[in-house]
Amino acid sequence: MSARVISLRSPADGTALGEVPITSEAEVREASRLAEATYRSGRWSRLAPRGRAAVLLRLADLMQRDLTLLARLDCEDAGKPITECLQNDVPSSIESIRWFAEAVDKQYGRTSSAGGDVLAFTEREPFGVVAAILPWNYPLAMAAWKVGPALAAGNSLILKPADATPRSVLHLADLAAEAGLPDGVLQVLPGDGPTTGAALADDPIIGALSFTGSTTTGRSILIASARSNLKRVSLEMGGKSPQILMDDALAFGDDLIDGMIESAFLTSGQNCTAGSRILVHESIHDAVVERFAAAAARLRVGHPADPATRLGPVIDARSAERILGAIDQSRREGATVVTGGREVGIAPGGHYLSPTVLTGIAPDAEITQQELFGPVVTIQSFRTRAEAIEHANDIPYGLAASVWTTRLDDALVLARGVEAGLISVGEYSEGDLTVPFGGWKQSGFGGAEKSLRAFEQWTREKSVWIRHRGA
Repeated sequence: MSARVISLRSPADGTALGEVPITSEAEVREASRLAEATYRSGRWSRLAPRGRAAVLLRLADLMQRDLTLLARLDCEDAGKPITECLQNDVPSSIESIRWFAEAVDKQYGRTSSAGGDVLAFTEREPFGVVAAILPWNYPLAMAAWKVGPALAAGNSLILKPADATPRSVLHLADLAAEAGLPDGVLQVLPGDGPTTGAALADDPIIGALSFTGSTTTGRSILIASARSNLKRVSLEMGGKSPQILMDDALAFGDDLIDGMIESAFLTSGQNCTAGSRILVHESIHDAVVERFAAAAARLRVGHPADPATRLGPVIDARSAERILGAIDQSRREGATVVTGGREVGIAPGGHYLSPTVLTGIAPDAEITQQELFGPVVTIQSFRTRAEAIEHANDIPYGLAASVWTTRLDDALVLARGVEAGLISVGEYSEGDLTVPFGGWKQSGFGGAEKSLRAFEQWTREKSVWIRHRGA
């Protein structure tokens, strides 16, 4: 392996967590050749669908066995609250693997009415060798979203975890081998973006690549795809999601504030669907600000290993500096910091930010346009439904949005008018595994995560035309 390494440190307190090698370009090529040979051998790709399902179900069982360990690894690597990892991230990862295992034989082609002497049909086949590049904020959960359908479809998959958070994904690969997955079907290559990630994007053997991360890196991957083999690229690249509260939103009672808090501050706001822009009807603006800010101020900021912690640290010092700089810039532009806006001294070596609520923000202010990836929320008012839609759409992103209203007509107009791939009404939600997940605009394109649609990322359609020439 490469002599170059990444030194892993806990975002919580800077504790050393070990080292992982940076997979070199030559090692990426070697991995893709192994994946191709394994695919062509048919040991996995031509295994009966229920045979693949059985292995994936064993993998899910082993993940359940090691749930506490997997949660601890993500807690330590990403600084995520341990309760969040135990109750949300790891269980949902296990559910993803099980769901796609059970969906493996639920794929169907189509027949065409081509004439009495012709049989024409389509089917979907695996690409062969595919790859995925993962984000650091949901290491295991995002891996499961990609491992499930990619392997169920019969591909050989290469995973690159984020630089800072590889350990749960490396353990997932060990569990896959224990479950009986043939060598070369799932390979995890730790490394950095400029070396390992770039080599995957350039590799001519890889037929499809799914990426979750920044817009800048997503653009680079598209360029590399065009330069190499025009591999299919699926991109999910973050967002700046609005929470829209109509004048009747207070009718939801405590569910409203609870849902808004979860949307804004889950994973310390380091979440691509975080509802970091609250757009509230002017008639309830002051009441919402008061209640929401009070609830935010009550959130416990603490060490991620503490089960009572709701907000852990941001991922590193550079992120903390960027987030605090954006808050200071907003202050200079006339914004009011209702609560938060400061660093909290929890542990030396960690960067903990108090949940922050800002008002008095201009509609086109920079803080409303750029994804901060931190525990910062802006609250702005609107007068009309049309104005709410205009503000919601006046950003480069289009991943998700929440709508709070009891009126069906408002819900439908807003759900259809807001430019985003996922709209939730009456709650903050990304839906369950039956619901596709993907973005619009600069939040991404190229295929949906989750649901049966996820198989479309990892398979390609073939048309077959057979003419009968019998007597």
